[in-house]
Amino acid sequence: MEPVLLALVVLLASAQVGGSIGERFGQPAVLGELLAGIALGALPLLGYGGFEYAARNEVLAAIAELGVILLLFEVGLSTRLADLLRVGPSALAVAVVGVAVPMVLGSAAGHLLLPGRSPLVPLFLGATLCATSVGITARVLKDLGQVRSAEGQIILGAAVIDDVLGLLVLAVLVGLVGGREAPLPTLAKVGGKAVAFLALALVVGRWAAPRLFRLASRMHGKGALFTLALVSCFGLAWLAAVAGLAPIVGAFAAGLVLEGVPWDELLPEGDRIEDLFLPLSTATVPLFFVRMGLQVDLRALAGGPVLLAIALIAAAFLGKQACGAAVLQRGVDRLAVGLGMVPRGEVGLIFAGIGMGLKLRGEPLLGSGELAAVVAMVLATTMVTPPLLRWRLTRRG
Repeated sequence: MEPVLLALVVLLASAQVGGSIGERFGQPAVLGELLAGIALGALPLLGYGGFEYAARNEVLAAIAELGVILLLFEVGLSTRLADLLRVGPSALAVAVVGVAVPMVLGSAAGHLLLPGRSPLVPLFLGATLCATSVGITARVLKDLGQVRSAEGQIILGAAVIDDVLGLLVLAVLVGLVGGREAPLPTLAKVGGKAVAFLALALVVGRWAAPRLFRLASRMHGKGALFTLALVSCFGLAWLAAVAGLAPIVGAFAAGLVLEGVPWDELLPEGDRIEDLFLPLSTATVPLFFVRMGLQVDLRALAGGPVLLAIALIAAAFLGKQACGAAVLQRGVDRLAVGLGMVPRGEVGLIFAGIGMGLKLRGEPLLGSGELAAVVAMVLATTMVTPPLLRWRLTRRG
């Protein structure tokens, strides 16, 4: 435990300092936390490599993942399902455009800059641009109190749909690389499980949750409601993972389910269920973002193909800006929606990691150069979103 405890001391302290500096300069705390992680990750360049283990430690990774799960759970609690359903058509249109356009632009960039490579390589590079990392945007929306705004609801709904569509794209590409001529059964299986999970979680959960929490309120001992809420969050996050979705989708669904619980009747007057989770999320959520920054390898970026990195960054940014044109409602800030869909975060890195693990004629589908370009894209989209989204939402307000 000694290395883990030391890493927790350093990461949490760095996150606090970085977040405070970011807010002091009028930026979201998440930006300062990411920069703090990048600074820690750059220590080997200065000759100190004794902290590199923190980026690979499985215990720290698990704690950090719990942090982002709690973040999306809190965002779900702050979201009204009725509001989310009202912007559903816009969220679906934004998600479809936000998957298709960046993938087309990223694939085109790969075809132009990687001549002679298998056509599957540009396709996979385009796939890394599909999904939105909802954790970054959700943190900014939460900090600015914009979760319930029309823009916030569209972004969150589209990001959840993005996750499902991204998995479908990934299933098709993995099937193609594996040599299966028609990966439609895999596509249908993944899509069916995703839709079934979300439908069952919301329909069954919204019916059962009020009854279960009323029973829990009669139990003796402290913390019964908090414990049941935590069980609901982790349980649906686990079920989402079993269904092939990201656990954060399950956590967000759990928040939507518990939003229907009559908390005014069950909690003391003036208390909110979100406040019960504040101490836990305050310690774990910043850990996720500072660790994300810690995983950025500046040495890999320095040796990567610069033109490919620039092309992917441009495709990633412009592709998600096309989302704004897909908003169906009037009076919605389309630029804010497009900016909220920009960050790729860990999602793009996961896609790239899968690409490196796939073999095409005995060689990795994506090489180290392509990985470095994807890392540069992830870094750029992750870093620019918080200040730009804050600027747009506060300017609009």
